[in-house]
Amino acid sequence: MATLEERFKAFVKLGEFLRNFRPSENTENGEYDELREVLRQARHKNGWFSEENLHHALAAWGELLTPENLKTWISSYPLQDVTAKEIAVIMAGNIPLVGFHDLLSVLITGHTAMVKMSSNDRDLLPYLTRKLTAFEPQLEGRVKFAEGILKDFDAVIATGSDNTSRYFEYYFGHKPHIIRKNRNSVAVLQGDETQETLKVLGEDIFRYFGLGCRSVSKLFIPEAYDFKDFFEAIEPYKSLIDHHKYHNNYDYNKAVYLMSEFPFLDNGFLLLKPDENYASPIGTLFYETYNSKTQLKEKLTTDQDKIQCVVAEGIIPDEVAFGHTQKPSLTDYADGVDTVEFLLKT
Repeated sequence: MATLEERFKAFVKLGEFLRNFRPSENTENGEYDELREVLRQARHKNGWFSEENLHHALAAWGELLTPENLKTWISSYPLQDVTAKEIAVIMAGNIPLVGFHDLLSVLITGHTAMVKMSSNDRDLLPYLTRKLTAFEPQLEGRVKFAEGILKDFDAVIATGSDNTSRYFEYYFGHKPHIIRKNRNSVAVLQGDETQETLKVLGEDIFRYFGLGCRSVSKLFIPEAYDFKDFFEAIEPYKSLIDHHKYHNNYDYNKAVYLMSEFPFLDNGFLLLKPDENYASPIGTLFYETYNSKTQLKEKLTTDQDKIQCVVAEGIIPDEVAFGHTQKPSLTDYADGVDTVEFLLKT
């Protein structure tokens, strides 16, 4: 069994490997040939996994898996004498490598991961697991990819929707568990944002086509807010409409709103619709007005179980800076539940 130091070094090497990957360059020794083929397969199987988003996901993990980041992350946990257990990890597939943090947490704590992957994201994780094992052979057998019904595990981490969470509760509720439901992210505008601030908000909205739980799906705006500056700032993202799946969703939702006579704004690639809900469909951004910051803070607190990130400036203590929802740190746990702490108590 790999020691903590060996596990640590394996992820450090993986981070270095990912940071050195240059998508547009052909390496003479063919070191990245297999990765390029895996990326090609991922794009082929999932139309939402664009080349740009796949490269973004890999680069993001490359930046996270540094000795400094990993050491800062794990130094506050007692990881030395963990009794290894079997941890079932049921992963979502909405964005590339969305379940990698769970796998990292399971392995770094010394447990074995029994992984059930989403049918939408089945290529990248096995590849990265093979690289980890190549960097540290002691990790051989510490990741098991499962099909069908999961058996013989000690705890479970399951990510899904509000609907699947009921299924998860039924089957796994008797075991120690983390069961995640639907969450969305929001942004609070106060009307004095600069063009640059609004532009980087576009990254929070459009990265991964808005499919991630950290993607901003709703804006809170002051009364009489003028969207003119916002539309001008996000103009660089208009090429999204050239993506056929995004375009189809945009067209469909626009038709529904027109036929239903719902009010909405349209800039040619994004629909803005007044709506109290948080989960907006693809190609649509919901918005809601607020009268006072105090009122807004109360609403955000009341609805915190529905919200993953709040993008704002000077609104709540744990807000996320504009342009940073897709740049989580290792301590930014999904739903605010500390995965490592859970694994150490299992």
